[in-house]
Amino acid sequence: MTVDQVLNYEGELPGEVTLEDKPEFERIKLINQLDEDYRSTVFKIIDTMLTKKKFKDFFNKNVAAL
Repeated sequence: MTVDQVLNYEGELPGEVTLEDKPEFERIKLINQLDEDYRSTVFKIIDTMLTKKKFKDFFNKNVAAL
């Protein structure tokens, strides 16, 4: 593609991707399309959030009982 083609692009630009309104299988499919580094980052974020939820649930269950 030439610089002129980029600057005067008349085709359709990609739209924003949101996972929120997609079924689970499609979410995983889209995540698996990412480069390995990005995919790893996504899974680390999910791992962290799930771990925090487990601790929060544990804390609420056990401290609330005191």
